[in-house]
Amino acid sequence: MVIDRIIKGMETSDGDGVRLTRMIGTPQCDMIDPFLMLDRFDNDDPDSYIGGFPDHPHRGFETVTVMLDGRLRHRDSTGGEGVIGPGDVQWMTAGRGIIHSEMPEQIAGRMRGFQLWVNLPASKKMAPAGYQDLTDAKIPVVEKDGVTVRVIAGAYDGVDGPARTQIDIRLLRIDAAPGAKIPLHAPEGHNAFVSVYEGTVSGPGAQGAARHVDAPSLAELTGSGEVVLTAGPQGAALFYGEGRPINEPVARYGPFVMNSQDELIQAVRDFQNGRLTA
Repeated sequence: MVIDRIIKGMETSDGDGVRLTRMIGTPQCDMIDPFLMLDRFDNDDPDSYIGGFPDHPHRGFETVTVMLDGRLRHRDSTGGEGVIGPGDVQWMTAGRGIIHSEMPEQIAGRMRGFQLWVNLPASKKMAPAGYQDLTDAKIPVVEKDGVTVRVIAGAYDGVDGPARTQIDIRLLRIDAAPGAKIPLHAPEGHNAFVSVYEGTVSGPGAQGAARHVDAPSLAELTGSGEVVLTAGPQGAALFYGEGRPINEPVARYGPFVMNSQDELIQAVRDFQNGRLTA
């Protein structure tokens, strides 16, 4: 693998005025199949996050919320509920339909983390909805040569993450000491990215020359095999996503992601008629 595009993201807001930076799901980076959207939020002004994400519907994909600082309460129409704090992950499978909310459980302090949207293939878009509460204590840690890897989904160095995934993906949260080497390996045909949220990493570019990725930004990795990233003089922290592309048509309308416009229309009708989660 090599470092291809480096993306700074697009400042925007979502929910009830929550300020965030969209790294995937913009005109610059529409998607990195199977990843539909990646939002990075980092605010210490309560007015930028206190409104949270009140009740809203989803169908056809999964959301993965990774908390670094702060606390969010999740509630959904399956009965799933929990508070996620630093190091915790909330994994929600919308499937055929779910209505949920994510609301801050604090009125001051820093709120920082990521939310990733993971697409589902047509064969699983109408699967039953589900919820996984992956607390920090459940997420295994691999430490080696100045690099600490938290394995959320998939495997790293023979250690499996706790997430029950619908498709072939891997999600890691990585902290590296200054100058540490970060080896990453993607199977043939997989797509991958790293979102650097602290410090700097460097690695080989498509033309052979070294490329530097400074926080906060995202780098799309292309090709297959191993890439070794090197943490900068201040160290680095990054979120790594990798998966086998689904390679199916994608039709989106707000909180619904299906394969065709007709399916989107049906999703909207089901929601309006109270049948989304039936």
